[in-house]
Amino acid sequence: MKPFSRFGPLLLQTLLLIAITYRSFAVAEKKTYIVHMDKSTMPTSFTDHFEWYDSALKTVSDSGNMLYAYTDVIHGFSARLTADEAKSLESHPGVLSLLEEVKYELHTTRTPQFLGLDASQSLFPDSTTASDVVVGVLDTGVWPESKSFDDTGLGPVPSSWKGECEAGNNFNTSHCNRKLIGARFFSKGYEGAFGPIVAKTESKSPRDDDGHGTHTSTTAAGSAVAEASLFGYAAGTARGMARHARVAAYKICWQGGCFSSDIVAAMDAAVKDGVNVLSMSIGGSVADYDRDSVAIGAFGAMTKGILVSCSAGNGGPSSMTLSNVAPWITTVGAGTLDREFPAYAMLGSGKNYSGVSLYSGKPLSDSSLVPLVYAANVSNSSYGNLCMTGSLIPAKVSGKIVVCDRGLNSRVQKGVVVKDAGGIGMILTNTDSYGEELVADTHLIPTAAVGQLTGDAIKKYILSDTKPTATITFAGTQLGVQPSPVVAAFSSRGPNPVTPDILKPDLIAPGVNILAGWTGAAGPTGLQEDTRRVSFNIVSGTSMSCPHVSGLAALVKGVHFDWSPAAVKSALMTTTYTTYKDGETIEDIATGRPSTPFDYGAGHVNPVAALDPGLVYDAGVDDYLGFLCALNYTSARIKTISQQDYTCESGKKYSLGDLNYPSFVVPLQTASGQGGGSSAATEVKYTRTLTNVGTPATYKASVSSKTRAVKITVEPESLTFSQTNEKKTFTVTFSASSMPSGTNEFARMEWSDGKHTVGSPIAISWT
Repeated sequence: MKPFSRFGPLLLQTLLLIAITYRSFAVAEKKTYIVHMDKSTMPTSFTDHFEWYDSALKTVSDSGNMLYAYTDVIHGFSARLTADEAKSLESHPGVLSLLEEVKYELHTTRTPQFLGLDASQSLFPDSTTASDVVVGVLDTGVWPESKSFDDTGLGPVPSSWKGECEAGNNFNTSHCNRKLIGARFFSKGYEGAFGPIVAKTESKSPRDDDGHGTHTSTTAAGSAVAEASLFGYAAGTARGMARHARVAAYKICWQGGCFSSDIVAAMDAAVKDGVNVLSMSIGGSVADYDRDSVAIGAFGAMTKGILVSCSAGNGGPSSMTLSNVAPWITTVGAGTLDREFPAYAMLGSGKNYSGVSLYSGKPLSDSSLVPLVYAANVSNSSYGNLCMTGSLIPAKVSGKIVVCDRGLNSRVQKGVVVKDAGGIGMILTNTDSYGEELVADTHLIPTAAVGQLTGDAIKKYILSDTKPTATITFAGTQLGVQPSPVVAAFSSRGPNPVTPDILKPDLIAPGVNILAGWTGAAGPTGLQEDTRRVSFNIVSGTSMSCPHVSGLAALVKGVHFDWSPAAVKSALMTTTYTTYKDGETIEDIATGRPSTPFDYGAGHVNPVAALDPGLVYDAGVDDYLGFLCALNYTSARIKTISQQDYTCESGKKYSLGDLNYPSFVVPLQTASGQGGGSSAATEVKYTRTLTNVGTPATYKASVSSKTRAVKITVEPESLTFSQTNEKKTFTVTFSASSMPSGTNEFARMEWSDGKHTVGSPIAISWT
């Protein structure tokens, strides 16, 4: 006590000074904000909007500088502000809203044949028409040396293109060509949060140091490359979905993530540059549309005729895990191909279990078994089963194969942990969350990834044998795997967490074990320990399914250049399939049971049929404004999204169900009473409009449903179209009895003229 009393006053003064200093620092801490401005209210004293924006900023911050000024997808700017400055600016005349910077994350050969593209080349546009389409990819940049960007056979860059090839660290203007026609980078928001980019660790330029951006862009529109493979796996010709389309790369993602101010700046630039499709394999937190920068930017792009395709997210198989759910965005989930990369775990008991792997190094002996241990039994951690860094005990692991459970750290990182502890192989087992989904990786040690049931059997063997042993063998590439496709376990699921009345995802596309171009700056695992370099890599995620649809949208756009984004999206959605050839519904690999529209949306993409859909559900700006009115958005909130002055009509009844969308969601209230039952039926009516994009024909409606709780009728039951672009309206009536809260039922409606089938999923939910 004496020392404290002796130095008490000085100590208290010091602590007080520290507290005051900390408080001053905390108050002065700056964050990036996106400032949405009402462009029409600029005072006449200003000569241009940039001057006005700067003046508004200077009223709250003398030292403030704009990071970006936005002119197309939104009107406004971004800047670093303190909380007090942001609050003050929000009340400034002409300011619609301020959005604090949001960090987004990446959602991370055989495909053309699987989708029927190679067998149907005569149905697709010739190279001249298709090469007018530009796919803009917002991602980690581009590796221009990839053979997938070879421009052989392509004509001059489209005259409509206004973009540029931006020079920077390890990247110059000569890296672009007639295939890769544009490359830019956006880092001001990222650097505002993390400080200046360090050139030794990442390139301040469009160059892709990660691989993700090169993979997505070549998936969407890469040129054909013969004899492509990853260490001999998936050997064949690698090509993008729209191989004649042009690519423009916009680097928005860095080592620390992807920041909304940079994303909006890239979208703004892409619109000015002249892209036709925007592909974005990123996702952030769920927010209302007027608080979601990607949704706002996508609305602006849509008004300029640009289709925006986004990944649904990798939060599956849990429900309501979707991102990018605005109805003007095409939201893409993931399914599998009919291709696997078999690996086998051979146990001392004589059992032989199948799994998958892309391991390419020195194999284990297929005749000599080695000791087998479960990570949980050779660890010093309560999470030892997960093979986290430093969790394994070398003395108990050395020279053995280790069984690790999937979860928390990356799959390939677990193998590094085993290797560092002296292990010579790994069996990676799924847990409840992943079920029987098998994702292959380029492991650094011999590894077989197995499903949950197999994993449980292997662990049971370890417990039952005093000296368990095993080895691992590999069998290359296997084609024709059935059933396929199945919904990937990781693919995010509905219902829509923002607007349950709109079905999301919109559709699924291949997203598991996809071969595409890769960076030369990182190994196939992305780990620092991985010194291997490859031209192509096999990766999984909705990040991979998104560019499939982006490229297929470019294909459709190449045939129907005048179609709106909604028409292209409708063509892709209404021509999907939801069953196998035997009539069984597409399987959910996470459960082993039939999937539902909350998993696959409208179904699995079918590009050949999408080129000639017969009818489309078209929609434009006014349709989406009516949708926002149905959500009871104020004029100010609508203007933040649309950049338009729009007032919802006071006497008009707006309905979410009347948005001219290619799918249906019917939310119903569970009646009060025992068990939620009621003899009184609820009746809901939705109106839709179809546009004929084919030849004159008469279409008849049909509804397939397995539920007796809902009666579905269509009026009229047939529609006759006598000319192209003719529109016809119909009404669907749902008469439903009450069901317990949480009940979901599904149905499907189709319009057919005998040649075309225009399908729409129906989801009915009681709450």
